Amino acid sequence: MMKRICVITVILLLLLIGVLLGWQYHESAKNAFFHTVHSVGHNAMHSVAAETKSYGTSATIGEIGDVLLHDWVYEDAKKSSGYQFDKMLAKVKPMLEKPDFLIANEESIPAGESMGISSYPIFNSPFEIVDTLKRNGVDLISSANNHAMDKGPRGILSAIQYYEKKGMPYVGINKNQADQKRLRVFNVNGISVAVLAYTFGTNGIPIPDGKGYLVNVIDEPKMIEDIQDARKHAEVVVLSIHWGNEYVRKPNEIQKKLAKDLANAGADIIFGHHPHVLEPIEKIKCTDDRNAVVVYSLGNFLSGQLWDYKDIGGLATVDIHKKIDGDNKTIKIGEVNFEPTFVLSKHFRHYEVLPLKDAYREGLVDHSPDEIENFMFSSISH
Repeated sequence: MMKRICVITVILLLLLIGVLLGWQYHESAKNAFFHTVHSVGHNAMHSVAAETKSYGTSATIGEIGDVLLHDWVYEDAKKSSGYQFDKMLAKVKPMLEKPDFLIANEESIPAGESMGISSYPIFNSPFEIVDTLKRNGVDLISSANNHAMDKGPRGILSAIQYYEKKGMPYVGINKNQADQKRLRVFNVNGISVAVLAYTFGTNGIPIPDGKGYLVNVIDEPKMIEDIQDARKHAEVVVLSIHWGNEYVRKPNEIQKKLAKDLANAGADIIFGHHPHVLEPIEKIKCTDDRNAVVVYSLGNFLSGQLWDYKDIGGLATVDIHKKIDGDNKTIKIGEVNFEPTFVLSKHFRHYEVLPLKDAYREGLVDHSPDEIENFMFSSISH
C-alpha cells in the first residue's frame, strides 16, 4: 500500500514540475515574440526615414552629313566579290566612335546589287556601305532625303530589309503604315531619345497613291504633331531634316522659320542636310524656356563631289545632361561641338575621309580647321 502511495506521489510531482516548466517556456517564448516584433517595427520606421537620392547622367548625340556614293566612290570600293568601304573611314573611325549615339544621313538608297548599282541622277548603293557605317560607330541611319525614291518602293523595301537583317535602326523611310507610326526611341546612357526624320521632297519622283508612308516628307503641322507625341515618350527629341538650297553656305528664311517653329513645338536638336556644303549652327531660345540647337547643314561626309567646300563635312555633337533630385527632373542642352572632315581622293580613286586638321597639316586642303569651326559657330558664342 505504501509503495503505491509513493508511486502516485512521484507521478503528481512530475506532473507539477511539467506544468511549471511549460508555463515558464510559454512566457519566455511570448516575451521573445514581442521583442522580435518590436525590433522589426523599429527597423522599418528607420528605413522610411532614409534621405532622398540625387542622380545625374549625360549623353553625347551626334550626326554626320551626306553619305552619297557616286560611281567613282563605289567603283573604288569594288572587290572581286562585293564592295569594301571600311578603308575609306579608317582615319575617322576614332572620331565616329566618340559620341554615345551617332546618326548618319544615308543619302543614296542602299537597295543592293540586284537592283543595279547606280550614280547620279538615280542613285543606288551597295548593301556593304551599311555594314561599314555600323562597324564604324553609326547607331542609326536617317534615310529621308530627295534620293529615297530613286529606285521606287522596291528600293526602299530592299534597303529596309537589309537594315533589319543587319540590326541597323533606320528612320525616315518605312515599309508600311505601322512602321511609319512606330516611334524610334533609344535609351542613351539612361536618357530616352526620340529621333524623327523628314525630307523636302523626292526629286519629282512621285510617291505612289496609298503609300505615303514610304517617305516622311516635310509637312509642318504633321511634324509638330509628331514632335508633341514624341515628347510624351522621350526626354529628348532629335530631328534629322533634308532641306535648304544646294551649294549655298547659309540657311534660307524657310529653314530658319521652320527650325524655330519645330524647336518651339518641342524639338531639342535639329540636324540638317542636303546643301552638300556646311551651314552654320544656331541656338534657339524656345517659348517654354528650353534651349534648342540647329545645325543647318552638315555638308558631305563621303561623296564624289569636289571643290567649293563640297569635299568638307564633319561630325556635329550635342551634349545632353539629365539630373534627378527627388521628384524633380531637369534635361539641359550642354556643349555643342563640330569636328570638320575632308574627303581626299587622287584622280577619282583612293577615297578617304580624314579629320580636316590632318588634311590641312599635310597640305591637302587650303581651308583650316579654325576657318571652318569659326564659320560653323559664327552665329553663336562658342
